[in-house]
Parts: sequence; structure tokens; C-alpha cells
Amino acid sequence: MCHVHIRADNLAGVVISDHEYQYRVAHNMINRVLDDFAAKVPSHLWVDAEEGAVPYLDLPATLARWQNPREADSLTKIQEEVEETKIILHKTIDAVLERGEKLDDLVSKSENLSMQSKTFYKTARKTNSCCSFG
Repeated sequence: MCHVHIRADNLAGVVISDHEYQYRVAHNMINRVLDDFAAKVPSHLWVDAEEGAVPYLDLPATLARWQNPREADSLTKIQEEVEETKIILHKTIDAVLERGEKLDDLVSKSENLSMQSKTFYKTARKTNSCCSFG
């Protein structure tokens, strides 16, 4: 994938990456590199210069930092954290729903046990009424 950006002052940047490297991240990197270059290198040195004639010593460190977009680009980092949070949230919701089902089962069993207790009490009372000791 080839990403190119040419600014109004004719300063250009090119990034060649694989398809997994996000478009937005690549262009964000180009913009930051061009802004940094323009801030550190006076324009009269690069306006009419030949390719490679103006050294930019910060480029290797910048490229190394952008190898991991999550570390260099705050929006990518936030998006990944949101995705991780969504996964955790889905697991938590599933666990809560499962607990809710278990609570429903317990309520049902409790009601069933209550009905059986009443039936047992009535049966025991009838049985005891015919066996009077006196």
C-alpha cells in the first residue's frame, strides 16, 4: 500500500506499508513527519534541494516509533482499548444473564419446594388426625 501526501508548500511524504497498516494512521504519520521536518529544517534549505540533499536525522527514530501504531497514534490506542473493553463487557453481561437464569431456577425450585412442603403438611395433618391418642 502506498500513501502519499503533498502539502501546499510542496513538501511531500510517502509511506509504503502492508494492507494491515491503517490509512488514517499512515497519513497521520506523514503529516507529523512533514510538520516536524518543516519546523526543524528551514524552508530555504529544501525548497530547491535535490532529493536526499537535506538530512533529516529524526526520521529513523520516528519510523521506529510508528512501527507499532498503537504506541504512536493515540486514536488507535483508544480504539483498541475500547474493543478490549467491549469484549470484557460482553463477557460480564453474559455472566450476569447466566446468573439471572440461575436465580430464576432457584426461585422456581423454591416455589416447588414450598408447594411440596404444604402438601406434606396437609397429608401429615390428615394422617395425624386419624391417630388420636387419648
